[in-house]
This record gives sequence, C-alpha cells and structure tokens, in this order.
Amino acid sequence: MRVGFIGLGSQGAPMARRIAAAGHPTTLWARRSETLAALADTGAAVAESPAALAAASNLVCLCVVGDADVAQVVEGAEGVLSGLTSGGIIAIHSTVHPDTCREIALLAAQQGVQIVDAPVSGGGRAAAEGRLLVMVGGETDAVDRCRPVFDSYAGRVEHLGALGAGQVAKLLNNLLFTANLATAASTFTLGKELGIDPQRLGAILSDGTANSFALSTIAPLGGSLEVLAAHADGLLRKDVGLIGDLATRAAAQRGPVVTAAEAALALMSALH
Repeated sequence: MRVGFIGLGSQGAPMARRIAAAGHPTTLWARRSETLAALADTGAAVAESPAALAAASNLVCLCVVGDADVAQVVEGAEGVLSGLTSGGIIAIHSTVHPDTCREIALLAAQQGVQIVDAPVSGGGRAAAEGRLLVMVGGETDAVDRCRPVFDSYAGRVEHLGALGAGQVAKLLNNLLFTANLATAASTFTLGKELGIDPQRLGAILSDGTANSFALSTIAPLGGSLEVLAAHADGLLRKDVGLIGDLATRAAAQRGPVVTAAEAALALMSALH
C-alpha cells in the first residue's frame, strides 16, 4: 500500500513516522516546510500539493483539525480527489461530523474512490508507541485494505459499521471525556474546601476506583483545568457541539453526560 499522509501535527506526525517505519512507501504534504523537516529522517517522499500526493498513493490519510480543513485538502483543483485514481481510498482520521464524511464519499464515488472514517484516540505519545485506538466506519473491503496501515500505529482497530460510525463513536468518547473533566475538577474543588491537599487527593484518586483518563490528565495539576482551557477548549467545544447536533437530529435523549460536558466547557471558558 502506497500511503499519502496530510496533517502532521502532534498526533499525525508520529502516525506518519510509524507508517513509513513499517515499510509502506509514504508521501507527505504540509503547508509549512518546518513540519516536513522534522520527518526528513523517515525517508518519506514530499509532494508539492495534495493532488500530487494522491497521485503517488493508493491510500491517503487525513489528520487535519476539522471539517473545513478536510474539505479544503480533498476538494478543488489541487485537492486529493483531483489526483487519486479509481480504487484509491481516503481515510479521515480527523474528528469531524459524520455528514462531512458522507458528503465527501458522494464526490469520491464519482471517480471510484472509497472513503473510510477512522478517527483515533490516545494522543501523540500513544501514536508514537503504536497504541492508538482507531474507530472505523466504512465498507468492509476498504477497511480490510487499510488495516495493515492502521496496524502500524494502532493498539486496536475497531470496525463499527457503515461510513460515519467511527465518527459517532469518537464524538461519544470525547463527550464522556469532557463530562469526566467536569466531575473530576469539581471533586478537587470540593476536596480543597474540605481540607484535603489537591496533590495528595490526586494521587489517591488515581489509584482508586474513581480513576479515569480525565482525572489522570488534571490530577498532576491539582485538579486545575487551566492548561486544557488554553490548549484543548476549542477542540472539545467543537466535538461536544457535533455530538449535540447528532443527538438533536435523532431526537435522542441528551442525558446528564451532555449537561456535565457543558459544565466543563463553562469552567474552561471562565479561565480564559
């Protein structure tokens, strides 16, 4: 499988590095030359445009930030679809609205290209260590063709159903993570008011049944959301908004998890 990779951020860069290290001929594209320079030792080729990258690839992996970014690199005269030939696959690792994947799939189908949505969870360190969770939606044949590439950076690849299913699962994951941030932060606040040192409380909770990824994220910070507010507020707000839209359209019960996630976002907004 010849692989093109776009979106060389803190998570995408180690993913691309592991793909190249696994022996897949790899082509990269990025707007900033310094991003590409950091991967010069991988032996990956560098393309002048998304279209040129796609022309050299059977599979194009996208790990850009959001819906507009995905559409921008896929569509247009210099976009991925203008260079990818029939039989090619685009794997959308970005966390986006399922409808974005479906809309791109309609365009792609006109030239015999398949779309797989494959958002990931775990962060840059898990990517570098090959431990990412990959949540996949799409046709079984396309997913099976992608698996050897996904396996290069994943600890688990889970095919959840039709196109869009991976995005729904990832959005639910991020919703619960955000809700857990609210409950964890409020627990630290209550503990402090009751006279328990936040650092010692964090150490205790991390070893107890109350532990969670959200708790372990803020425990070293004494329960503060300040760092997340500075670096992740926008992304979490995007994802909570997307899953809220899906719930509204499906007339699904939003429940306490959405209320808790919105509370976390309010706490982070207050720190700006």
